[in-house]
Amino acid sequence: MLLPWLAGVLSLPYAMSNLGWGPGVTLMILSWLITLYTLWQMVEMHEIVPGKRLDRYHELGQEAFGEKLGLWIVVPQQLIVEVGVDIVYMVTGGKSLKKVHELLCPDCKDIRTTFWIMIFASVHFVISHLPNFNSISGISLAAAVMSLTYSTIAWAASVHKGVKPDVDYSYRASTTPGKVFNFLNAMGDVAFAYAGHNVVLEIQATIPSTPEVPSKVPMWRGVVVAYIVVAICYFPVAFLGYWIFGNSVDDNILMTLEKPVWLVAMANLFVVVHVIGSYQIFAMPVFDMMETVLVKKLNFDPSFTLRFITRSLYVAFTMFIAICIPFFGGLLGFFGGFAFAPTTYYLPCIIWLILKKPKRFGLSWTINWFCIIVGVILTILAPIGGLRTIIINASTYKFFS
Repeated sequence: MLLPWLAGVLSLPYAMSNLGWGPGVTLMILSWLITLYTLWQMVEMHEIVPGKRLDRYHELGQEAFGEKLGLWIVVPQQLIVEVGVDIVYMVTGGKSLKKVHELLCPDCKDIRTTFWIMIFASVHFVISHLPNFNSISGISLAAAVMSLTYSTIAWAASVHKGVKPDVDYSYRASTTPGKVFNFLNAMGDVAFAYAGHNVVLEIQATIPSTPEVPSKVPMWRGVVVAYIVVAICYFPVAFLGYWIFGNSVDDNILMTLEKPVWLVAMANLFVVVHVIGSYQIFAMPVFDMMETVLVKKLNFDPSFTLRFITRSLYVAFTMFIAICIPFFGGLLGFFGGFAFAPTTYYLPCIIWLILKKPKRFGLSWTINWFCIIVGVILTILAPIGGLRTIIINASTYKFFS
């Protein structure tokens, strides 16, 4: 199974418009390198204990921090990430469906974003009842292909449009506080786009492992291919999108593009297919946690009825929050810093230092501490910008509109 791609790629030109060329390019490339490194660490640590496979992120945390502390450190962060991603995907799916409707039927009556999010959610009320990761492998593959396709359309259509005559590369905000808060929000946007670590161990758990060919070998090959595709998707969209539109780009570049109508509409449909698959990838570990707690802690009988109710309630919850807070850019910035930076940028490094114990001030030790410092800065600063963006958008937003 391929790693999940994140629709955060569509916000990268917007992030660039708040970061500027120098900081934007630096943060994009640095994030690519750091997250590839931490992903390699997780793949390596999957079987760090001889004869035992650590198939969940929290199991890796327990190995490093102890049974109870490991759970309390990892599980809350994982849940915030996975639920946060699914909320963002609800917003993305609904808005992309609305964009398709507006492009293909410009004279039709406007339909509220709320209804489009509900239409998108209706798909998940059905496919959320598939049992496990293997059963959604086809959906996952389709999501990865769609991600590559709509990313290519996004930058190719931008290039075809050509640089705007009055393009402006100055910061979007006119005031110093506005520039600072937008910069912080953009840091979170970038962090969100690079996060796929929360389900990597669950995916690796589906790969057979033998002493001759441990699971980390094929898994690492898959990760390398995945990150090459990430570079092909992310860098052209971010840099060309900003180059073409400057600071007038929307928080989703596909919302900025209007022509050719059929191509932009197709790209938005590809986004819908992608986020359908990726929603399930991030929802599966949540389903597993909920059902485990209900069966083992609360003594419910494992049954189809239990699974049907818990999964339907989860889909309904993420749908409701998405309807209440449909602010794509602000949500990315907030969740990117608050939850994604810890689990992606530096928690694997901390676990590596505990379990592998590299030589102090050696190369491995230094790299890990550098990643930790970058990640902590993102965790502290990015949510501030994201929260401000949400508050500003909410001040003019009419609920359930």
